[in-house]
Amino acid sequence: MADRRGIAGLGGITLALAVLTPLAACSAGGDEPTGPHKVDAAQLVHLSAEGKVDPAQSVTVTAAAGSRLTDVTVVGPDGRVVAGKLADDQRSWQTTGRLKASASYSVRIAADDGRGGRGETTQAFSTLAAQRLLTAKLGPDSSGSGVYGVGQPLTVQLSEAVKDPQARQEVEQALTVTSQPAVTGAWYWVDDKNLHFRPEEYWPVGTTVGLAFDGTGTRIADGLYGGDRSSLKLRIGARVESVIDAAAHELTLKRDGEVIRTIPVTTGKPGFDTRNGVKVVLGQERSVRMNGETIGIAAGSSEAYDLNVEWATRVTWSGEYVHAAPWSVGSQGYENVSHGCTGMSTDNAKWFYDNTRVGDLVTVVNSHGATMEPFGNGFGDWNVSWADWVKHSSLGKPFSTTVPASQAPATGMIRPEL
Repeated sequence: MADRRGIAGLGGITLALAVLTPLAACSAGGDEPTGPHKVDAAQLVHLSAEGKVDPAQSVTVTAAAGSRLTDVTVVGPDGRVVAGKLADDQRSWQTTGRLKASASYSVRIAADDGRGGRGETTQAFSTLAAQRLLTAKLGPDSSGSGVYGVGQPLTVQLSEAVKDPQARQEVEQALTVTSQPAVTGAWYWVDDKNLHFRPEEYWPVGTTVGLAFDGTGTRIADGLYGGDRSSLKLRIGARVESVIDAAAHELTLKRDGEVIRTIPVTTGKPGFDTRNGVKVVLGQERSVRMNGETIGIAAGSSEAYDLNVEWATRVTWSGEYVHAAPWSVGSQGYENVSHGCTGMSTDNAKWFYDNTRVGDLVTVVNSHGATMEPFGNGFGDWNVSWADWVKHSSLGKPFSTTVPASQAPATGMIRPEL
């Protein structure tokens, strides 16, 4: 028999269908009814469980001897049908989908008494509240303008570690990414608590993006259920890309494919080489204090420094910036003398600061430094190949942002006409 849509686990509730007592016949001979006829199914069904149900357990519907189930449909508070399976003999049906915690369900049952009598009844049950709830902190924080560059990843920080592959699939299915226009993208599990989403290519200019976690009451793992819903919206601005050529000592900024300005710069000197690769702007500071001790340079040494730096655009959490460096103007465009940052004149740094936003792309080429880390020191997400990125999704495949990542289960068998 085909699977039915209903609810989850083993054990739980049993709905028993009693044997139908034949109705009195209208014929003189007292023969039993022939041909299809309706029966009062409400008198045939008993909901044996009392109180609330453990959402980790399944719900079972059973027909008495001589009877068979023709349809069982369990619907949750969100209107979705819960998956279930009908036994080969049609005597019992059991949920295979998962129940949500602290939720009410409606159970619609249709049965055949084996003598031509058919009827329907509706029962209800509710589930216990969860002991542990999984919540999600979504990023980026769009409390400001809500406009970001084309390289901005979406981020999710979970309140608890999720290690089991099946549980991770539940998390991804509880996450929804939508955009206009639509893109193809995928989730990447950075670690047990953090996920990033990015499109296969950079976000199209002007895209509106929505991100939501809606796992309310959904069983993620044993004893762990989805918590409150959270969501955010953002918009993608112009495509601003800056390429820093460490060998040519210049930065070229393009907006929507057009070169806007080329700026002489200095990057990291030997021993402090600037990281190669694609980085994403993390933030901007009008003035920031930079101290060599924060990157392991001993105070009082020949490399020590302690400076207030203006017009600083951050590209790594460890302290790599594009910023004003008036002390090295003579070297800018000619040699690399910094401790890893990209320095330029104060006027150029202010212009760069004013023409760049969080999420914009900054790519360093031809440096002798290592490649930007994919995670942990900012957003090096775009240095991961698309094929490798998709492999780190628990679902193992990309999806279109025109539809939710999770899909509502379909209904199962069709009830016969009465």
